[in-house]
Amino acid sequence: MTRTAAPASRSRRAFATAAGGLLAAAALGGCAVQTAGLLADPPADLAPAVELADTPFFPDDSHFCGPAALATALGAAGFATTPHALVDKVFLPGRAGSLQLEMLAGARRAGAVATLIPGTLEALMRETAAGHAVVVLQNLGLSWAPSWHYAVVVGYTLDEREFVLRSGPMRRQQLSFRTFEHTWNRGGRWAFVALPPGELPATATEAEATRALVAFERSATPAAAATAYRGGLARWPASVTLRIGLGNALYAGDDLAGAEAEFRSAAEAHDAAAAWNNLARVLLEQGRSAEARRAAERALAHAGPLEAQVRATLAEIDAHAPR
Repeated sequence: MTRTAAPASRSRRAFATAAGGLLAAAALGGCAVQTAGLLADPPADLAPAVELADTPFFPDDSHFCGPAALATALGAAGFATTPHALVDKVFLPGRAGSLQLEMLAGARRAGAVATLIPGTLEALMRETAAGHAVVVLQNLGLSWAPSWHYAVVVGYTLDEREFVLRSGPMRRQQLSFRTFEHTWNRGGRWAFVALPPGELPATATEAEATRALVAFERSATPAAAATAYRGGLARWPASVTLRIGLGNALYAGDDLAGAEAEFRSAAEAHDAAAAWNNLARVLLEQGRSAEARRAAERALAHAGPLEAQVRATLAEIDAHAPR
C-alpha cells in the first residue's frame, strides 16, 4: 500500500498498489463539429432544457476565476466554501491563475472526489441533467494569444441552442453551443465534476474514475476513501484496482478483517500479485504466518515489477515465523 494513508505505527513500504500515474490531459479539440452533430441528432433520453438554478454564484472579474469556479462546484456538491478560502490552495501568483492540477487537488482537499469527464457537449448535458455542475476550462482569446478562463456549466437548452454558465461576473451567462464549443476546444475540452465520496459523474469512464479515486485516497481519511471506493465498485464491480484500493482504505482504518476480505476477493478473482502481497501482510499482522507465506508465494510467482516488495514481505514473514 505504498500510496495509501495507513496508521503511523505500521510500515507501508511492502504494500502494493495496482494503479498509479498522473491524470491524462484531455485531447485537444478542433472545429465546432460537435454542435452540428448534436443539433442534427439530439439525445432522445435527455430533457430539452435543464438548469441548476440553485447553484451558488461567486462573482469575479479578476484573476481568481479558478477559486470562484471551484467554490461554485463545491457548493453545488454540498461543500460550503468561498473563493477566498480557496485562493491559497489553487491560485498561483506567479501564473496569475490556477493550473488544472491545482483545481483537482483543491477539490480533493475540500473532501470531494474530482473526476475528469469526456470532452463532449453531450457529456456536459448529461452531467447537468444528472444534477452535477461542471467546471470547464475555456480559452477566450486566440490559440496564439490565450486568455484562460474557468467557468461552471449549470444547464443547457436545446431550443435556444445554448449552455448556461456561472462565469466571471455573470451569474447566468448564455453561450451558444457553437461559441462555447470554440472556446472550450481552445481550452483542450477539459472538464471535471466534484462530488461527495460514494458518488460519481454520470459520464465518468472507468479509467478516469479510477484515477480520481486513487488520487482522492491519498489525501482522504480512511473512512472517506472506503466510501469512495465502494461507490466505484458499485458501478465497476470487476475492477481489481478499486477492490485493492478498498482493501487498502480498510487496512488504513484498522479494519483488518474487512481488508483481508477485499484483498482475498481481488487475489482469487484476478490472481493479482498486488492483492496476494497485501493479503499476505494482513494475514501476517493477524499472526497467521503459514497462510501469509502461501499468499506471498502466490504473489511472487508473477510479481513482475512488484518483486522487491513481495520479497520484502516474505522476509518479514520469515522473521516472524515460529522457531
